[in-house]
Amino acid sequence: MGKNAANAKKLGKKFRKLERKLWNYEYLLKIAEFDGATIAPENGAAARGEAMGFLSAEHHKLLTSEKAQQLVHDLNKAVAKGKISGQLADEVRVFTRDQREALVIPTDEEEAWTRLVCEADAVWHKAKAANDWESFEPYVDRIVETCKRHAGYLDSTKDPYDVMLDQNERGLTSQDFDAFCDQVRATVVPLVHAIVEHGRQPNTSFLAARVPEPLQRQISFDLIELLGIDRADTALASTEHPFSEGFAVGDARIASHIYENNLISNVYSIIHEAGHAMYELGVDPAYAYTCLAGGTSMGIHESQSRFFENTVGRSRAFMGPLLKILRRRVPAIYGSVAEDDLYRAVNIAQPSPIRIEADELTYPLHIMIRYEIERLLFAGEATAHDIPGLWANLTEKYLGIEVPSDAQGCLQDTHWSGGSFGYFPTYALGSAYDAQYVPAMVADGVDVGATCASGDLAPIRSWLEQKIWRWGRSKDAPQLIEEACGAPFNATYYCDYLAKKFGALYAL
Repeated sequence: MGKNAANAKKLGKKFRKLERKLWNYEYLLKIAEFDGATIAPENGAAARGEAMGFLSAEHHKLLTSEKAQQLVHDLNKAVAKGKISGQLADEVRVFTRDQREALVIPTDEEEAWTRLVCEADAVWHKAKAANDWESFEPYVDRIVETCKRHAGYLDSTKDPYDVMLDQNERGLTSQDFDAFCDQVRATVVPLVHAIVEHGRQPNTSFLAARVPEPLQRQISFDLIELLGIDRADTALASTEHPFSEGFAVGDARIASHIYENNLISNVYSIIHEAGHAMYELGVDPAYAYTCLAGGTSMGIHESQSRFFENTVGRSRAFMGPLLKILRRRVPAIYGSVAEDDLYRAVNIAQPSPIRIEADELTYPLHIMIRYEIERLLFAGEATAHDIPGLWANLTEKYLGIEVPSDAQGCLQDTHWSGGSFGYFPTYALGSAYDAQYVPAMVADGVDVGATCASGDLAPIRSWLEQKIWRWGRSKDAPQLIEEACGAPFNATYYCDYLAKKFGALYAL
């Protein structure tokens, strides 16, 4: 081994040691966050914020230390000279970006940010339960101002909201998303109007039948197994707002909210969150403890959850396997329900106030409500005090319904309490990405309909694992989609899918 090769190997060992140390802090932060959203007592928020603030600061110090900066500089020189290639070169590239973005945020601000969102999350839980927007309102203003300041650190030449979008989906701008919304609106709004005027709504009364929580938990595990997740790789918890988190190889956790008079809510929450979990579990194990572990963007992540929730879970073909579980667990209710009746019921298109309960057709309109409010907040044209009124006006504009309460309006989502501004657009993009996966799967020989009908989703999982999951953070969304689908992202696939599906469902 030559001197240069030996030096490159030595640099690589130092780098992997640094990555593993950083991963340990990230793991502990995820544990604390998951605990706080699931089983932690209400009065534990202050102590949790203290611990998380400390861990966040230590992580930031390590990532931005002079030693780490020098190591990254030396690694990039070795990559440029061809002494480092392959996976390690990918790690250096992604880590360099992570470090560059971290360097512009002072450590004390990073620590204060972690404490702020931890406190805000605890306040949000209480505010939603009490329908008390006023108690949460000051936190929204503080979080927005912090996000705007941090966006200025990252790139003062850009609109702060575009910086936030880029943090969630690399390269995405408000101009891009505006064009996407225009195209989707042109398809969705006429369909919604046609359904209201001419469509015949299905019978959904059986969906409101009471199913006790213990029985719903059994169904949750049935669904997890049906989708193909090893029970030894996941845990199921209860929470106010459903979510999932990937911790490590063999550890992706799901949290759901069970309503005893709305079994289908839990069914599709589990399927949605299982899509996220499968993505995390499907990342190449060689990326474990490195900066390449985990999903590459929120849009790609949401494309996995929305794919399993809608493209698979609400397909006509999947009604057989789904109904088999429901009939076995709840025979008194679902024993007499036909597959066609279940298909129509779970695909009802009808404006409603709650995003996570929204039907597939009106769902992107919910995203547009949040997007418009976020744009106003970041432009300085609105403050948190204006949000309930804006929410009511935009809900009337996009969905044609009234907002029953703040708890079912501007307090319904947890995202703003965690500082996730610029995140909501990725839900709509994720739905559109997954529509483009289907023709690519078919071209590669996967019979999507037959696979869903069989109840063995292995061919679909295998395609996603090879094309999306295994790459972790080594490829950004545009590259992943183009390589997986053979063409850049095109929202026409999504619009055509919605028009065909709901046109047929409502005989339009």
